[in-house]
Amino acid sequence: MSGSSPAARLQQLFEGRRLTPTQRRIAHSMVRRAGDVPFLSSVELAELAGVSQPSVTRFAVALGFDGYPALRRHLREVAPAEPGAAGGDDAYNEYQQAVLGEIENLRHLAELLADPGPVERAGRLLAASRPLPVLGLRAASSQARGFGYFAAKVHPDVRVLDEGGSMLRDRIDAARRAGATALICFALPRHPKEVVDALAYAQEQGLAVVSVADSAFAPVAKYSDLLIPAAVGTGLAFDTACAPMLLGRVLLEAMCDDLPDAQARLEEFDARAAARGLFVE
Repeated sequence: MSGSSPAARLQQLFEGRRLTPTQRRIAHSMVRRAGDVPFLSSVELAELAGVSQPSVTRFAVALGFDGYPALRRHLREVAPAEPGAAGGDDAYNEYQQAVLGEIENLRHLAELLADPGPVERAGRLLAASRPLPVLGLRAASSQARGFGYFAAKVHPDVRVLDEGGSMLRDRIDAARRAGATALICFALPRHPKEVVDALAYAQEQGLAVVSVADSAFAPVAKYSDLLIPAAVGTGLAFDTACAPMLLGRVLLEAMCDDLPDAQARLEEFDARAAARGLFVE
């Protein structure tokens, strides 16, 4: 544990906790700014997370501390870092800060991928599933469609589930009857209840669930056999999802590694595309 990053050590503090949506927001903000959090007051943390100061105090108590000062003392022990990174933020406008926030999210993802084991395991599960359902609703629908678009070039049967409603379970049933053994889900805030219910149902039907979520303590964690977190940016009016998108491409790479005919399929597609004049060079 001593060799892990401050963000990783903070995340371990929250894993397995039953947190309210407000508390998850605070925890997510703390992980994103792990180097600065041990030096923030409860008021500053509340402003960072966009919640009230009493919410921060209740959050600390929910984690088993007497109050926020006790939590901050603990943070200085488990996630020590030198202050100063936050002090330079004033030199950047809000658009630059949003970009810098995403760069930090990508750094955290790079640290996470230092252990390739979870991604490799996910790649094996996805490559072996015939068909392969890809779930993503509302904010995550574009992630699911993007993954499905590229996955279909190397996987023989990809089924994108990007619309909710009463047909969603039917489509999961159809995939299971056709031989699916795994499902990949992209889950981003705000988390639709329908996604959580769909994953619970998928597990009941015997599907292994691989989830890409904004944090390890996202609501879908309870119904995921393997969850790999990739933080979203919260610096603009609408969340940005550079890290989840990149993680999706990483998972595609891992899946290709376990599909022996992936390269042949790509070459076949390129040949057909050239014959049709599909792309302008």
